[in-house]
Amino acid sequence: MIEKFSEGRMVVFFFVVAGMFSMIHPATSMADALSPFKGESGTIKISGGTAHIPVMKEAAKRIMRFNPNIRITIAGGGSGVGIKQVGEGLVDIGNSGRKATDAEISKYSLHMLKWAIDGVGVVVHPQNPVKALSTKQLLDIYSGRISNWQALGGLDKPITVYTRDKSSGTRAVFWKKALAKGDITDKAHFVVSNGAMKAAISQDPNAIGYVSVGHIDESVASVALDGVVPTLETVKQGRYNVSRGLYSNTRGEPVGLAIKLLDYLLSPEGRQIVADKGFIPVK
Repeated sequence: MIEKFSEGRMVVFFFVVAGMFSMIHPATSMADALSPFKGESGTIKISGGTAHIPVMKEAAKRIMRFNPNIRITIAGGGSGVGIKQVGEGLVDIGNSGRKATDAEISKYSLHMLKWAIDGVGVVVHPQNPVKALSTKQLLDIYSGRISNWQALGGLDKPITVYTRDKSSGTRAVFWKKALAKGDITDKAHFVVSNGAMKAAISQDPNAIGYVSVGHIDESVASVALDGVVPTLETVKQGRYNVSRGLYSNTRGEPVGLAIKLLDYLLSPEGRQIVADKGFIPVK
């Protein structure tokens, strides 16, 4: 898988997940969880939110290994793309990191399934000494009012602001809950996915950005916001409130292979995949 980041444009990532990978769970438990796919054949097309991709890829690998007659394709593009494409009948499942709007639901007759909760955390380069910010400081950074790390106790270096495009559900929750719908400087660099954001931050010592908590690893450093570090535990506890649901949307009630895949995500094995990928499963 190759991911790129770019300024001011959207890149849609496309994945065809091959069913040739080793399984994590014993074959017996896999067969029990995946038994609804026995004897089935066909294709499931999925697109949309990039936060969902690790879970969808793992579920797809297990399903296709169990039944090679099923083919699952997974594309990114952001929440807006997922909602639009499923609404237009281009895919079977459109993922979104936000609730579809009333207008989108009405226009496309959408059915929404929420299967995980995800936090959105501020991140910087691991070598950046600034590991805590207040909400006001974050607002000042993203609006451009603070443009040098020295003003925050860091090095005398210009701050490089990274953000997502407006179709991103990650951006939507960050803008609403972390920035209180405040301004984002027009000097911000745009990236197109959580993976691209991590890559950008990890390569730029002066960078600041935001990613799903489930995507935070050693390549970037978490930043405490008002004294609370973004982790799965603080999201679960409600202490870190920059969070959102992860949704899978269908046009009308899900049917066929699509409903079997969504049911699998809600099964004990599917919920374990969700947890293993750094999200909070919901019933």
